[in-house]
Amino acid sequence: MTPWRTRSLTARVALLFALVACAIVTSLGMYLYSSTRQALETRADYSLVGKVEHFRRLLHDLYNVKQMEDRPALFEIMLGSEQDVLMFSYPGQAPFVRVNPDNMTPPAMKPVGLDQPLTLAALQAGERADGVRVRWVSAEAEVGSDGTKVVIVGAHVMTQESHILSAYYWQVIGAAAVSVLLAALLGFLVLKRGFRPLNAMAERAAEVSPTNISIRLREEDAPQELRLLAASFNAMLDRLSDGYEHLSQFSADLAHEIRTPIGALMGQTQVTLNKVRNAGEYQQVLESNLEELQRLSRIVENILFLAHADHAGLAVEKAPLALADELHKIAEYFEGVAEERDIRLVVDASGELEASPVMWRRAVSNLVVNAVRYALPGSTIRLSGKPQAQGICVEVENRGDPIPQEQLDRLFDRFYRGDKSRSEFTESNGLGLAIVRAIMQVHGGSAEVACTAAGEIRFSLYFPQQLQERVQEQKARA
Repeated sequence: MTPWRTRSLTARVALLFALVACAIVTSLGMYLYSSTRQALETRADYSLVGKVEHFRRLLHDLYNVKQMEDRPALFEIMLGSEQDVLMFSYPGQAPFVRVNPDNMTPPAMKPVGLDQPLTLAALQAGERADGVRVRWVSAEAEVGSDGTKVVIVGAHVMTQESHILSAYYWQVIGAAAVSVLLAALLGFLVLKRGFRPLNAMAERAAEVSPTNISIRLREEDAPQELRLLAASFNAMLDRLSDGYEHLSQFSADLAHEIRTPIGALMGQTQVTLNKVRNAGEYQQVLESNLEELQRLSRIVENILFLAHADHAGLAVEKAPLALADELHKIAEYFEGVAEERDIRLVVDASGELEASPVMWRRAVSNLVVNAVRYALPGSTIRLSGKPQAQGICVEVENRGDPIPQEQLDRLFDRFYRGDKSRSEFTESNGLGLAIVRAIMQVHGGSAEVACTAAGEIRFSLYFPQQLQERVQEQKARA
């Protein structure tokens, strides 16, 4: 049997709609049935009280009791129903006029006195042998001429009302059943038509494929309730399209980066094997091959780091770091390389932050390497770090050739290098800045770059405030 949660949404909603309609129609029918029953019983009660009151007045107008005894059929005709009961008797004696077709025994009742009005409160309920309800009433009356007191016992057997209510009950059941069927059928048809936009969206989505990823759902054609779904789906497709394009570019760049050292290794090896060489020549070729293999190793290592950061996540073990001390260590490490290009390193930092020491040094070192590589000779590279309202900001600033905005937007992409760097020999493989951004993401921060028209290039690393609060708490406990 198909589980309920996997059934057709149209069938489920139609069935639920039918059940709701059934509950409403049945409740309404039962309410109307109860109201009709109460109305019929009240009408019968008033009719019975009215007839007995009429008999009281009639007896008051007679001359003597003998006239009643001589014409009992007159009272039977006046009852109006063949099953009704009417009996006249002297107090404490057997009835001298008895109209009781079903020979029912009256319940114990106290007659309503002559000086008391006859009301519905004097009625008593009973049942016939077959379960039909009976209403009884008893009242005293006075015969006009001789003042004789007579007890009137009347009863109304609700046979007609029972027939009417029984027929009405089955009408209610039938109406509820028909309502369920109609509600289910009409609900199914209405929902089938109402879900056409959803089916159209599904057909449109089915057209999306790796070779046709530009297709989007038409939000303007969707109903109000589905526009948010269409917008979310289109946004997801935009992200997938960007990721697919990024992956394609990444694959092409990776192939380009690996092809160069592999080609160099194969070429050098083939040239070396063309003839017999001495030990020094073989050693020179092996050293050259080792450099290319180290380059390949660095590329593989960087790619593995980025993949781990993107998919598996990194367990970052953070520790408090003094900004001034750390930046001075990095500046001293790159001081020799910078002097070769007549570049000066300046540090201006204060405060502390909490980060992974290894990742922190790698991120800042990548920025410094990039600055040294592209800074103008004779310029100054500034390494600064200071607390801000949002957290800690670390900046690496250098002066170089102005970078267009379209290139700035892609500097953190993997394997991306500007046109100038691609046309010149460089040890960069285009992964350094991508690693910087990945390190900042695993720390919950961000990396940004800005460039002025004069060529002032500033890389900024933002560490969030929550990390700084944790540092302050540790300092306060210490």
